[in-house]
Amino acid sequence: MKKQGMILIVDDTEMNRSLLADMLSEDYEILEAANGVEAAAILHQYSEELALVLLDIVMPEMDGFEVLALMNKNGWIGHIPVITISSETASTYIDHAYDLGATDYISRPFDEKTVQRRVRNTIMLYSKQKALEGMVAEQIVEKERNNFLMVEILSNIVEFRNGESGLHVLHIRTLTEIFLRKLQEITDRYPLTAARSALIVNASALHDVGKISIPEEILNKPGPLTPAEYEVMKTHCALGAQIMEDALLRHKEELLQVAYNICRWHHERYDGGGYPDGLRGEEIPVEAQVVALADVYDALTSTRVYKQAFPHGVAMRMIMGGECGVFNPLLLQCLRELGPRLDDELRLRSLNDVSEANIRELSTQAIAGSKVSNRTLTLLEQERTKYQFFASMSNEIQFEYSYQSDLLTLSEWGARQLGLNVLIEHPEQNGELQGIFLIADYLDLQDRLRRATPEKPIVSGTYCLNVKGERRWYKAVARPLWEGNGTEQVGVIGKFVDDHEEQLRLERLKRMAEQDSLTRLNNHAAARRWIQMALSGGDRPYAMVLFDLDNFKEANDRYGHMFGDEVLKHVAQLVQKSVRSGNIAARIGGDEFLIFLEYSGEIEPVIRQIFAALHGEYQSFEILISMGIALSPENGTQYDALFHAADQALYVAKKGGKDRYRFYDDSMQGVLSVLSPMDA
Repeated sequence: MKKQGMILIVDDTEMNRSLLADMLSEDYEILEAANGVEAAAILHQYSEELALVLLDIVMPEMDGFEVLALMNKNGWIGHIPVITISSETASTYIDHAYDLGATDYISRPFDEKTVQRRVRNTIMLYSKQKALEGMVAEQIVEKERNNFLMVEILSNIVEFRNGESGLHVLHIRTLTEIFLRKLQEITDRYPLTAARSALIVNASALHDVGKISIPEEILNKPGPLTPAEYEVMKTHCALGAQIMEDALLRHKEELLQVAYNICRWHHERYDGGGYPDGLRGEEIPVEAQVVALADVYDALTSTRVYKQAFPHGVAMRMIMGGECGVFNPLLLQCLRELGPRLDDELRLRSLNDVSEANIRELSTQAIAGSKVSNRTLTLLEQERTKYQFFASMSNEIQFEYSYQSDLLTLSEWGARQLGLNVLIEHPEQNGELQGIFLIADYLDLQDRLRRATPEKPIVSGTYCLNVKGERRWYKAVARPLWEGNGTEQVGVIGKFVDDHEEQLRLERLKRMAEQDSLTRLNNHAAARRWIQMALSGGDRPYAMVLFDLDNFKEANDRYGHMFGDEVLKHVAQLVQKSVRSGNIAARIGGDEFLIFLEYSGEIEPVIRQIFAALHGEYQSFEILISMGIALSPENGTQYDALFHAADQALYVAKKGGKDRYRFYDDSMQGVLSVLSPMDA
């Protein structure tokens, strides 16, 4: 039978060592020492293999207290549990042993079952404590990785809308890290810890998140912006800061505060010539100053929809010459000293290198800065006590499952939260549990756990639980427990953490990325994606309707653009009322709208009804529209073909006198020879 570990018995009486060895040798490999000096030599040799030390207190040459002090000095007490053995029952002896890190106490004469149970429980407790410590470390790394992933997703949404490759975010992160490191080398004016610098690097990727609300026709305009368009573009700073401020109301995270500073003030300039607040000098947070320089350098050296990339040397001259605004002289010194190798670093650095380095550094700092409690759990027979202790530290649904007994044990707080008993026998057959945790989700988590390995023990998943009649999202983090050589799982430990607000926030962000910021209809990109999915589902009859407002320019010219925006929002409301659930409605730019619908029978009565519904008045301003319609599969089965056909029909309708609709037919082919850049 395979031994479960190595135990060192330290006692100056040979009879005592022999009795203990007889009780334990069937399950454990036994080493013996007659005094503290021999014990010290064995500890030096076998410190990594020992599972437990049974330590006598009163011994010649080197007593048990001195052995415990040595184990503390060498850091062994943290991973080798010690049970003291002695006939001395004075509280001063026992308390002093506990103070030095002993886990438990066994008095002589020995009771075989007591010794075996306490040895087994102590080893199991330390094994599970190590597993939980590993889980904590994994969760620290996972949290930082998830933070980075969310930042990357958000920044990539902006990059996608902005028509860029995604390298801009990578470059900003890299440049920010390089400038911060150089700044620390040349001055002590900005004392930043490694953790704070890592937060700034991570948050820098969110600098342009406010552009998610900028209209696409401005964001991706191939030529220079008009003064009015430029004013709209400048609002992305305040919009990004508002997103972070809203998040700060719910989550007091340092990352969000740093991101707020960067979003709002990365277009400020050192002489006060920037926007949105005209801050000057050290009124601008250092993180915003650094990102501002990184943003300008990358904008100059990268290709944009409105310009070609400038060479490195030209960009350096423009920045140093003040053509891009005034920057902190210390940052310009950083740029000047880094200049010769800056271009090469941008090409060589990878996103994974940055993120993994930061994750390792942050997790190491967090673990090193934490202190493991020395509280002794006196009733080791009750393993559940350990979970009650951890449950008291946070409001989480903690659980333990034993395969052998098919018993699920919940933390007391978790059981109260779910309205269940602490102990649940045969959980797969428990109706109350299935009412909370769907059997499909239960089987999914079970499958993840069974595929876990000792090398990769942590598994996680997000599930929707029915908690007291309310469906809420929870994240499960768990790991199996193995017996022997790690081939057989004997149990599971883990927890469920409320993740509901985070999941809702992600859904809102996804929806924001798909919406037109003015009308709250789908934007063009989202409409294209949904329509392509519908068209790929078969040859069902569809109609694509394009329309615009015949007299919209008059609304802007006579009453102003704010009135024009209100007209567009009113028309969007009419569109929403005129289409059924499941149809697709979008604003595709300016005063142009799209409706995509499935139909059966005659389509023209449906079009007449929609056309009539989109007429009316807004504050005495008459709303008239021209409309073009293309049908699938008759006029095409792909998005571009249908859009082009509907666009040609719209053109013919407007040429025929406006305020009318036309269906596409072959006579219209070629009236618009090419698609516009937005529609291509």
